[in-house]
Amino acid sequence: MDTLWKSRKVVIVGAGAVGSTFAYALAQKGLSDQICLIDANPDFAEGQALDLAHGLPFYPSVQIRAGDNRDYADAQVIVVTAGAKQAPGESRLNLLQKNAAIVEGIVDEIVAQKSQAVLLVASNPVDILTQVALKRSGWAKNRVIGSGTVLDSARFRYLISQHCKVDVGNVHAYILGEHGDSEVAAWSMTHVAGVPMDNYCPQCGNCRDWHGERDRIVREVKDSAYHIINYKGSTYFGIGMSLARIVGTILQDQNSVLTVSTYLEGEYGLNDVCLGIPCIVGQGGVKRIVQTELYPEEQSALERSAQTLKDGMDSLKQSKTA
Repeated sequence: MDTLWKSRKVVIVGAGAVGSTFAYALAQKGLSDQICLIDANPDFAEGQALDLAHGLPFYPSVQIRAGDNRDYADAQVIVVTAGAKQAPGESRLNLLQKNAAIVEGIVDEIVAQKSQAVLLVASNPVDILTQVALKRSGWAKNRVIGSGTVLDSARFRYLISQHCKVDVGNVHAYILGEHGDSEVAAWSMTHVAGVPMDNYCPQCGNCRDWHGERDRIVREVKDSAYHIINYKGSTYFGIGMSLARIVGTILQDQNSVLTVSTYLEGEYGLNDVCLGIPCIVGQGGVKRIVQTELYPEEQSALERSAQTLKDGMDSLKQSKTA
């Protein structure tokens, strides 16, 4: 296990826009010793790896190459970005059936190599596919996680910082639940420089109707992906940076609090569902789920979000038995 830890090898499954952007961000940060790209089209993976490798003189030392299934065996982190992309006007849940089959096939190949890696799922709908991957792998739940609402939380922090005219680094805020339409803004956990929003807003002076502004910010967070997809067809820069952040805290054992998608067994009163929740993330994946008391309306919204995901899982099970 120590050898695997020292290798800092990351395998990326899916060399498209998200996978290649993540590989670029990871290389720029110098977090990994080796980055392997695997794709259903080997020539495409080879081309992406070669293009990235030509930038080696300009970022920290790292080996970048196309790989194959054998690379799963000694990887420290495996990131799955493969799958059909979200089309304009399509919800993430509509992607469920076609992407579940893709993820199951990838997981079977990973398990066959007896990998000891952390498996990070980024394909959409990410929460359900994380649960699909967890069940298929048979691994401990801490080792199979999803990108969850890490990107949504980043968007949330950005919009609050823009509204309050304060450095985004001084804003702490989390989106919980589904990475999708039922996600929940946890205002109870939101603060600027340690000051809760209910106390900070009166001294901010940037709005007359804070509750109205809250609603606007939450709508923008939820609609961000749809807007970007309508503008340019897909999103990849934000999620690429989010994946680099998650993988970085695993490789460097940073014990960062990130809202990754993880399997719940009673936390926040929820069971048998994967969704975005604050977790301590480091070597080996999720070390601990951070629990707190939410506002009653937030708890109810989180329960509805969990039910949305459970309904999605049920529909997937029914489609397989039909």
